[in-house]
Amino acid sequence: MEDKSSKQQPHTPDQPHMKSSLPPAIAVPKKIQLKIAGYEICPIPTGVFGLDGGAMFGTVPKVLWEKSNPPDEKNRIPMEARALLLKSKDRNILIDCGNGSDFVAKYGEKLGTKFAEMYGLDSNGPSLLKSLASHHITPDQITDVIITHFHFDHAGGGTCEANGKLVPTFSKARYHVQKANLETARKPNLREKASYYAANFEPLEMAGSLNILDGDTQNLLPGISTMVSHGHTQGQQIVKIADDNSSLLYCADVVPTSSHVRLAWVMGYDLEPLRLIEEKIRFLGMAADQKTYLYFEHDPYCDAASIARNGQDFALQERFLL
Repeated sequence: MEDKSSKQQPHTPDQPHMKSSLPPAIAVPKKIQLKIAGYEICPIPTGVFGLDGGAMFGTVPKVLWEKSNPPDEKNRIPMEARALLLKSKDRNILIDCGNGSDFVAKYGEKLGTKFAEMYGLDSNGPSLLKSLASHHITPDQITDVIITHFHFDHAGGGTCEANGKLVPTFSKARYHVQKANLETARKPNLREKASYYAANFEPLEMAGSLNILDGDTQNLLPGISTMVSHGHTQGQQIVKIADDNSSLLYCADVVPTSSHVRLAWVMGYDLEPLRLIEEKIRFLGMAADQKTYLYFEHDPYCDAASIARNGQDFALQERFLL
């Protein structure tokens, strides 16, 4: 592992993925560089959007969560859709794809024209392809895509419109997905119907791009394993990158932001919150005991963090920018 640390100053315009101003309650994150299992660890910001703060923190009172996640006048808090690029000599692996674009082509005229406004999507900020380009990666250089789950803010960028058709954004990549989540996406329940769209998975099926996994998968790719969680949605997979010296856990919606490290801080969106808490005990316990970095898909103020046990709970130690 390579870990080159220096204190990071407050956010500046050349850090588009840190678009949101840092709340006074949050200390300035430390800037580090990581290389794990032969992969360069590269955050890929795909754009800030907004979701209702109450929904993001469930039963946690607003007076608590607003200190570190200040809402706007519509009670929406800023959310990053942060993918992760793993670069090695022979692979370019992408974990999740953000909200994507081409909303009218994908979701139809009625919904598509309102989609960006509904979720406060920032069209002037970074995008998936722009962020990949900043690392000198083109779409056809992506070898693998790991989709944690098919909710639109995680899988939307995995397909796009080209010549009047919906196609895989990464035409040469294998898309690694969980069977249980694909089945859920095909037949979503009433609560999740507004999060799963056929346009985000059917083009992958038609192109023969899917590698369908069934449960926890050790060494899916060199140094990379996946573990399944069902508390947020059926068949979500979180991703662990590890070598003998260090590890990083891509938390997806098990721990969407650094504020959600505390066990009881779960989302109103979670289908089975008590089950999710049990899963957090397992995953966060492993992370704390193994000194594993947590990587946050939705935190607008930091990319990753270290944690420690705090009695029967967990607490942040330090936030990082990668």
